[in-house]
Amino acid sequence: MIINTNIEALKTTNILNESHSLLARSLARLSSGAKIVNPKDDAAGLAVSSRMKGQISRVDSALSNVSSGMSWTQTQDGFMKTLEGAFRRMGELAMLSLDGTKSDADRELYQAEFSQLQSFITATASKEFNGVSLFNTTSLAVTIDSDGNTFDAVPIDISGNASYAIAISSVSTGIGSTASASVALDTVKNAISRVAIDRASLGAVQARLNFSREQLTVTKENLSSAVSRITDIDVAEEATQYAKYQILVQSGTSMLAQANALPQAALQLLQ
Repeated sequence: MIINTNIEALKTTNILNESHSLLARSLARLSSGAKIVNPKDDAAGLAVSSRMKGQISRVDSALSNVSSGMSWTQTQDGFMKTLEGAFRRMGELAMLSLDGTKSDADRELYQAEFSQLQSFITATASKEFNGVSLFNTTSLAVTIDSDGNTFDAVPIDISGNASYAIAISSVSTGIGSTASASVALDTVKNAISRVAIDRASLGAVQARLNFSREQLTVTKENLSSAVSRITDIDVAEEATQYAKYQILVQSGTSMLAQANALPQAALQLLQ
């Protein structure tokens, strides 16, 4: 029987320390809701989840960019819708001016409204969205994924496109006479056709952006699910483990007290 070295107490102490460490880890997991409280818990899982979280952040930014692109095209379409109405009214005025029963004074009245609508369309060509021109020859690059890939939205050039430019030119287009009204009618009809084409192009861009937004949303959902499987704890399972470790610590503490009492048996041999 050995007194100086209590092997049983040492073994019990090691087991108790291990149980206490597991209990502390389980407690930290339950309090944080995370499997990985310290890098040593799952080094590889930490690296994978960190990359995925970075990708999720980029997906969020891409979603914001797509939403901004949608707002840009919707603003464009709002202006194009008013232009369509203005051109329709210009066509009505041109038709009224073609009426042989109208006097030149009547046509001057029509011309006054016609000129105002031309000015309205000219002013619309310079409109901006958040400092970015809505109508020019440069396409808008819209980010559509977390890797920074873009696609170019179709540009609409009101000032430079011939169908628009001729219709809003006060020099070449007017309805002050039946002859000029006939020319104006043709140019306005061409402009209306151009508006229809451009609005259809905007619709196609919006459809592309809408699908891109749906794809990004699904990607974010799947990435979040993957990260959750790596980093989030199952509370029910962990609570069961916590209860087990708690019992092991309590029993280990009790057994350590018994192991420390074992050398006292040597006193009986010395009596």
